[in-house]
Amino acid sequence: MPTNAELARRRAEAVPRGVSNSLQVYAKRAANAELWDVEGRRYIDFASGIAVLNTGHLHPRVQAAVAAQLQEFSHACFQVTPYEGYVALAERLNALAPGPGAWKTLFLTTGAEAVENAVKIARFHTGRSAVIAFSGAFHGRTLACMSLTGKVQPYKSGFGTLLPEVHHAPYPMAYHGISVDDSFRALDTLFKADVDPQRVAAIIVEPVLGEGGFYIAPPEFLQRLRALCDAHGMVLIVDEIQTGFARTGRLFAIEHSGVVPDLVTVAKSLAGGVPLSAVIGRAGIMDAPNPGGLGGTYAGSPLGCAAGLAVLDVIEEERLCERAGRIGSLLQARLSDLQSRSRSIGEVRGLGAMVAMELVHERDAQRPNAELTRALVQAAGRRGLLLLSCGIYSNVIRFLPPLTITDGLLAEGMAILEAALEDASRAGDG
Repeated sequence: MPTNAELARRRAEAVPRGVSNSLQVYAKRAANAELWDVEGRRYIDFASGIAVLNTGHLHPRVQAAVAAQLQEFSHACFQVTPYEGYVALAERLNALAPGPGAWKTLFLTTGAEAVENAVKIARFHTGRSAVIAFSGAFHGRTLACMSLTGKVQPYKSGFGTLLPEVHHAPYPMAYHGISVDDSFRALDTLFKADVDPQRVAAIIVEPVLGEGGFYIAPPEFLQRLRALCDAHGMVLIVDEIQTGFARTGRLFAIEHSGVVPDLVTVAKSLAGGVPLSAVIGRAGIMDAPNPGGLGGTYAGSPLGCAAGLAVLDVIEEERLCERAGRIGSLLQARLSDLQSRSRSIGEVRGLGAMVAMELVHERDAQRPNAELTRALVQAAGRRGLLLLSCGIYSNVIRFLPPLTITDGLLAEGMAILEAALEDASRAGDG
């Protein structure tokens, strides 16, 4: 069996440096909220493969559903010979969509594809081409998606001309002094100086910024966006790729605000680790593109749809929305206690089990501590805890444990976090 170091050397020769790794730890097997590397070392997983494993690693229901589908067929291409799994999962998601009326669902493979297709659908429906996104947002790495993403490094720099007619406004971040009114004043200026609102096809927004730092959109902000879109005939696209499927305590995070979007992009935890994404939208908008304008060779794969149906069963039967609330309460309580004892933690925030702490110098929001954040991820890894960083200043630790994690493992992971923070802080002092 190769070691982590041996695989790291092979990786350096075979894989481009543009694909980064948080840790040089090579996974061998995993179960629920634990992972073991090729050297047999155990890790508690607070990353969930970047929010993909809300139902945990290899949930038995998901594993059984994929195995059963493999006994029948692995691929047919829905555009060639359709199959029931695609239709059945679409029906389930349409029934669960965050609002009344008729909904339809398009399946794809990746989150970026979902966003790209949502923009395509909105443009076709409105006959317009401009799109508004927000600072700090992350919507993917393809051409249109990195244009929508509100962070230059490392996502946009050096990749040349981006998609035209994409505009950005500030996302409200109370911790950094950006209010809802500030965001709307910027939108008003944008409409006066750069783009006629009658040219805007869509506004795309994350209910909680993901890569941007887990800042939570105030309900008022989302409600005012809905009213703005209604006033100007724009499509409201809600990106639920990281927030969806019970992570925030609701199936979709937008439900906390009472806002009904026009289109919802989903991926990540939709299929428990099998690549699958979707656009869920109001039927009249989804039906706008002509036949052949939407689709993809692997889009809505039989394996992905089988996994997705099982994931929805698990979320319902194991009451994972309710479980997310308990996990979030436990995490925020431990982090708030740690914050009271550490001048490096500027803010603790979260919605359900989508929780973050922002690391700063001397509790000063204007002095982000990216160095400590990087050191903490490594120190936690050495102690057996998988953590993710994020944030517009690269100074946020985000917590995304599987919603199926036990209270015992959660407590063990938090104890490791505290010890790792001491390690990282001492290294910085030295």
